[in-house]
Amino acid sequence: MGTKASVAVVSGATSGIGTEIARRLHADGMRVVIAGRSPERGAAVEAELSEGAAFVPVDLTEPGAADALISAAVSRFGSVDVLVNNAAIDHTGMLLDVPVEEIRQTLETNVVAAVQLLQAAGRAMAGSGGGSIINITSRLASAGVAGMAIYSASKGAMEAITRTAAVELAPHGIRVNAVAPGLTRTPLYDHWMATLDDPEQTARDQAAAIPLGRIAEPQDVAAAVSFLASPGAAYITGTSLPVEGGFLAG
Repeated sequence: MGTKASVAVVSGATSGIGTEIARRLHADGMRVVIAGRSPERGAAVEAELSEGAAFVPVDLTEPGAADALISAAVSRFGSVDVLVNNAAIDHTGMLLDVPVEEIRQTLETNVVAAVQLLQAAGRAMAGSGGGSIINITSRLASAGVAGMAIYSASKGAMEAITRTAAVELAPHGIRVNAVAPGLTRTPLYDHWMATLDDPEQTARDQAAAIPLGRIAEPQDVAAAVSFLASPGAAYITGTSLPVEGGFLAG
């Protein structure tokens, strides 16, 4: 891992944290498959990274999409050595009022599609000597926050799957870990802040609730992914690495 021969597939790589992860792994010397639903944003990331990067448009909730993505990566670059399972949708809503359709949509995207991608990548890695799978979860997998029950449940499911997958896939030389970001400054975060009456006070309140005194930057999350994908993490599997400034320790 971490050599120019390594190939990383990053789902949800056309915006926010996913784009920054793609940038970091590409800078680490990996060839990167940028997976996402937006042709415009995907093409822009591909153009930015240039040589050694390829955009594959995909909606992972579609039947057969996960297998098609991994097949495309192998066809383009010869293997899949790293999977960053990042694609997900947000959800907010008080638990007693959440429509069942929203529950199903969130779990279909954040759990079912993510597991199918893990399966597809795991099968490819098992046939080629191993690899590293990194599931992007959330601090909300370990903390209760009002209005975030369904999203938290989806990320908690992926954290649990990470541990079991690590045990099952270890004999194939596949490591499976999770990175659990806290509140992170992404375009989605900026859009949400712009809707608030007093975004500056909200930002101060958010920072005050975090021991390190600031919210995460996408680069913080990408650095954790880079480490778990690297040879330096060769003896680490089945763990979740929080990137949340000490929020869960507070």
